[in-house]
Amino acid sequence: MEFSNSLSNNMNYLNTKIDVAGNFDIVYRTFYIGEQEACLYFIEGFTQSDAWQKILDNLLSIPAEDMPPDAHEFSKRFLPYGQVGLVKDDETMIKQLLTGVSCLFVNGYDKCLTVDCRSYPARSVSEPEKDKVLRGSRDGFVETLVFNTALIRRRIRDPKLTIEVMNAGESSHTDIAICYFKGRHDENLLTMIKDRISKLKVDALTMNQESLAECIYPHKWFNPFPKFKYSERPDTAAASILEGNIIILVDNSPSAMILPSSVFDIIEEADDYYFPPVTGTYLRLSRLVISILTLYLTPMWLLFMQNPEMIPSWLQFIRLSEQPQVPLLFQLLILEFAIDGLRLAAVNTPSMLTTPLSVIAGIVLGEYSVKSGWFNSETMLYMAFVTIANYSQSSFELGYAFKFMRLIMLITTALLNFWGFVGGVALSIGAIVFNKTIAGKSYIYPLIPFHLSELKKRFFRGRLPHREK
Repeated sequence: MEFSNSLSNNMNYLNTKIDVAGNFDIVYRTFYIGEQEACLYFIEGFTQSDAWQKILDNLLSIPAEDMPPDAHEFSKRFLPYGQVGLVKDDETMIKQLLTGVSCLFVNGYDKCLTVDCRSYPARSVSEPEKDKVLRGSRDGFVETLVFNTALIRRRIRDPKLTIEVMNAGESSHTDIAICYFKGRHDENLLTMIKDRISKLKVDALTMNQESLAECIYPHKWFNPFPKFKYSERPDTAAASILEGNIIILVDNSPSAMILPSSVFDIIEEADDYYFPPVTGTYLRLSRLVISILTLYLTPMWLLFMQNPEMIPSWLQFIRLSEQPQVPLLFQLLILEFAIDGLRLAAVNTPSMLTTPLSVIAGIVLGEYSVKSGWFNSETMLYMAFVTIANYSQSSFELGYAFKFMRLIMLITTALLNFWGFVGGVALSIGAIVFNKTIAGKSYIYPLIPFHLSELKKRFFRGRLPHREK
């Protein structure tokens, strides 16, 4: 419906449409501006009261003879504050009102004046729990979209940085910010992302970024390796934008989606660049080697235990010190699931109890499970290494992808022995090699297609390029 010149008609319609009587936080106030009745709609908790008090002081002092003939002239003369817009239909007005924009109606005007003086409730900017660094900035994204875009703007002060806002969800109307640097981004990828977001037919993005990721890339769900890199660090997001990547921020989510992302992009971390090149290279190579070990260590050990004659002389110490009471495969599988159970328990444990319960779990489930005969000490050792090593990289998605591939290799090795191990290794390599980024490019570029100079950058952290003035 388009608004009319009659304030009473507009109010009667809107009060019923948005159920003002039934919603305590939707507030409306009537008053007079230049002897014309006016009505202000706003959401309690979303509005800066100090800003509106100054605006109202100015509006209430307007004499009747100075009232402009239309809303456009009124906004230019008497609403110089911030972002002011004119809306002529109820659907747009209600959508803006529910996002926190204040809406002003004046009798005699057939348009609604929207004034953006929002103040969202938000937690303070602090270092993210997962993406911590040894050196570097200590700020992180929060759940408020405007704060997150400001953290990126603070780091890239260039007009070529573009931040476009879209929304998705027929009920939630969730704001989505797409950030990129003009001239460096993939135009085809940007067009595809915007097109898919604009065509989304979902009721709400209930899981924030995960909902959006599943909607814009619904293919090949059976491949566990992630298509997106997630980061809660604004410095990582800003660096990715300058490298030509596209960043997607979703309101109510404290992390950024970085795309396109290859497996090398996901393994990279901010610490690689906050240390000198030699140290950064060491950290990067260490993380890469440890990630490979988490994938292949326990399946290879199981293969050796099934075929003792294959163990070289210098590795004889890896043999079992005692005969297993429970088959090794079941020991490893039980520990894989038990570790996830302990991780979930740690998430739901009150912070004051986390440390003592961790100590109890370590003693009881470690020492006594070995003495009881459920597990061999060697099995506990290798699974402990795999568990701790999973935290050497910050991507939960990549960690679980390695876990699923490791479980498949354990099962195939136990069932088919050597050829089962070979098949599991081939499957894990194929899942990476034949995977594609969201842009349709190789998941392991610059290995395939081969690009030597780019490959060196992936393994060795060189000095940052600079130009003499």
